[in-house]
Amino acid sequence: QVHLVESGGGLVQAGGSLRLSCAASGSTFRHYAMAWFRQAPGKEREFVAGISRSGGSTSYADSVKGRFTISRDNAKNAVFLQMSSLKPEDTAVYYCAADSTYSLTLVKVTTGNYDYWGQGTQVTVSS
Repeated sequence: QVHLVESGGGLVQAGGSLRLSCAASGSTFRHYAMAWFRQAPGKEREFVAGISRSGGSTSYADSVKGRFTISRDNAKNAVFLQMSSLKPEDTAVYYCAADSTYSLTLVKVTTGNYDYWGQGTQVTVSS
């Protein structure tokens, strides 16, 4: 079992940047593929970005490609989401999630594939 805690959210103007962090504890971090999801008010939770156990494979939602970058540091048990050129439509609660997959390279994009979730961090982008 892994415990996830997100940080780094806040209020930023359109065009600005934020870096989200997710600290993991309680289990062997490198055994999990990791992802960021987000949920805006009145909308379903959606995939934003994911990274494989090895860190060698990444996947992004079309809406964030070229603006967001996911990375992980297995030595520090952490995953990060660097967000740039933020838009008001990026406003949401951002969640970190862990997938206990056997694959070293697979990144899944649906909420049902992830076993553990953090509490979320609010990102608000003003226009």
